[in-house]
Amino acid sequence: MELLKQVPDHARKTIQNLLSECREIVVGKTEVIENLLVALLSEGHVLMGGVPGVAKTTIAKTFARAVGLDFKRIQCSPDILPADIVGTHIFNLKTNSFRLEKGPIFSNIVLIDEINRNTPKTNSAVLEALQERQVTIEGETQALPYPFLVIATQSPVEFHGVFPLPEVLIDRFLLSLKIGYPSLEEELEITDKLYSIEVGEIRQVTTKEQISSLAELTRRVFLAPQVRSYIVNLVNRTRDMAGISLGASPRASIALTKASRAQALIKGRLYVLPDDVKYLAPKILSHRIVLSAAERPELSTENVVASLLEDTPIPQKHS
Repeated sequence: MELLKQVPDHARKTIQNLLSECREIVVGKTEVIENLLVALLSEGHVLMGGVPGVAKTTIAKTFARAVGLDFKRIQCSPDILPADIVGTHIFNLKTNSFRLEKGPIFSNIVLIDEINRNTPKTNSAVLEALQERQVTIEGETQALPYPFLVIATQSPVEFHGVFPLPEVLIDRFLLSLKIGYPSLEEELEITDKLYSIEVGEIRQVTTKEQISSLAELTRRVFLAPQVRSYIVNLVNRTRDMAGISLGASPRASIALTKASRAQALIKGRLYVLPDDVKYLAPKILSHRIVLSAAERPELSTENVVASLLEDTPIPQKHS
């Protein structure tokens, strides 16, 4: 494979246009938009947490409209069934035959709002979609469209009518993002823009073909052997650190490798730096490890990952 020396102008312009257009609606969350693009180019998915009212849904809708991909929203509740997500066969009296009525999961970008309100049975259908990019409807396998990005949200403050997400489902998300409150200046700008522009007015600035081209370019971003070793060392150390009862699996190494390439491309480089890995590690590892609460209940997974980054040396290039 030919090694490119710099990011092509058309790719750089596509990324800049996308980020600029999203900033018209989403105030102060450029980093979150970049993270969504990382997931899209890495063929991964995003679990987004935050209190109600911090624009989680607006971010997802704005991003989908700007990239020009099909978008569907699934509002979760305890009574929603797998068929409400994946679809079902419906009998047509006129033709005396069954036809497949596809569910909202058959879209390029799917917002699963309040995913922890789904029952475990319903989320088993989501699990197959996340991992296999396919769903099974009455024993028949159906491929999902490409590109395919799931943005799932959950609120950390609501405990009634919710179900804990199992580790096997959480592990399928490439990134876990926490959406915080805006700063005072950002909130002033939000109120100033209140009636000036709506999500529906966001322009489509990319095409499906351009996104596919960027995804292909992401795969060609150079990853030096010592950076690859750094990624594997980080993930491997989560399995024997004190205070961790369940470490990250090889899927985390794959996720960090893919995402670091996408992060480098978004920053205008065709090579991965250790700083790309350090930036993404908390977003990729924190939701994949389980702490031993009995040892130090005050610890958080974010603190553990931060300590891990401080203590793990970057392998040096051999001369």
